[in-house]
Amino acid sequence: MAAAKPVVGIIGGIGSGKTHVARLFVQRGGHLIQADLLGHEALRQEPIKAAVVRRWGPDLIGPEGEIDRRRLAAVVFADVQERRHLETLVFPWIERRIREEIARAEADPQVRFVVLDAAILLETGWGRWCDLIVFVDAPREVRLARLAASRGWTEKEVEAREQAQLPLEVKRAQAHEIIQNHGEAGSEANLAAQVDRIVNRLLTTTPSPLSP
Repeated sequence: MAAAKPVVGIIGGIGSGKTHVARLFVQRGGHLIQADLLGHEALRQEPIKAAVVRRWGPDLIGPEGEIDRRRLAAVVFADVQERRHLETLVFPWIERRIREEIARAEADPQVRFVVLDAAILLETGWGRWCDLIVFVDAPREVRLARLAASRGWTEKEVEAREQAQLPLEVKRAQAHEIIQNHGEAGSEANLAAQVDRIVNRLLTTTPSPLSP
């Protein structure tokens, strides 16, 4: 599927600040697609929820009747086969919704470009939809501190998720651009300047999309 409006993909380490950077792109005319939120949406679909319960049991349903994502993560990130089974359940839904959101952005004259915030953009092949890939960089200790403060994740939980993704050096090497989101470079003014430079590139050139 080739999009008429350029698509920028946002990748990086867990806790690097991808979502914050993605929102800066949105402020400059981008339409934001958050794959993580689409994954949450997928788990609320009754057929997918029922399949999860069949596979991993009713204990994963929380008090409000929704799947407890943290409990589910503890199961699937501990066993690669279980994770892959979950992916077969949710990835088709996420991919369909990404396509729908890109189409919606295409139809909106106020949208200048699309922003696809997806931690596993490269692992899934979703990079094939992107004209430009941006890697958001931050040191591990900074990322761990952010995740502990914002989500209450332990280092062990972060490591389990990292093992399900490509090594950061591989992601960095496949990106067209790198945004530094730590220290002085991560100040709002410097982040804005980095994003402005990339938006200008995105709208004036068309890099070759990554291979699926």
